[in-house]
Amino acid sequence: MGQNKILIIGEKESFIIRVLLKKLKDVDIDAVFTLPTLDSINEHWEETGLVTFYMEQDERLADEVRTFLVDKMADDDKQIVLIGEPNDTSVVEKEIPKELIYEILPRPLDYEKYIEVVNVYYKKAASGELKKSILVVDDDPNYMNLVREWLKDTYKISMATSGLRAIKWLGANKVDLILLDYEMPVTDGPQVLEMLRADDDTKNIPVIFLTGRDDKESVMSVVALKPEGYFLKTIGKEELLNKLKMFFIQKD
Repeated sequence: MGQNKILIIGEKESFIIRVLLKKLKDVDIDAVFTLPTLDSINEHWEETGLVTFYMEQDERLADEVRTFLVDKMADDDKQIVLIGEPNDTSVVEKEIPKELIYEILPRPLDYEKYIEVVNVYYKKAASGELKKSILVVDDDPNYMNLVREWLKDTYKISMATSGLRAIKWLGANKVDLILLDYEMPVTDGPQVLEMLRADDDTKNIPVIFLTGRDDKESVMSVVALKPEGYFLKTIGKEELLNKLKMFFIQKD
């Protein structure tokens, strides 16, 4: 079933968890229980789509397990559902980055609500809604299509062939990052950035410039505009993916 299995983490396979596993099986949702240990979590990780931590009273993840789990979820774009008493989930919620927490459900667990949460999660995952969204703005359609091919499996990609088209598109759409060509005819990258920063709806969208020039003067001109960064257009696929991954990890 690929990465569609629910990984349910708990201190013990209690009656409640066994009932939950059965109810998931009854609606054809694959799930497995595991103890909160590094080896047990790692054993099932490759086929995991969504993580669930079922907390008994005062239950917490050991520091090394929590760190391992957070790093794995961040690296593999996975999220977690927390189930527990409010005083327990509120503590764990502070220990896990908010972007990794998909839902928090109270105990006693409403099984039907949990199944609904799981189904919505996988529908969103299938449609790409859970992916970070990137707008690529470049007047060169060949380069833009190349970047799209590189990124489309990891991110939700939209494209605009000019700065004005990008501004118009952003009037009706949200995005997590803009990759903006520095040199474009009519309205160049710096002008587009200035317009974005002047609008309350777009001023906080991160912008990374794409530039074909790597001489010191050009680089300093780009940096002086204070974007979130810049990438040379000679960048390769793997380096671009790695840099974007690090950008989102650090931003979140």
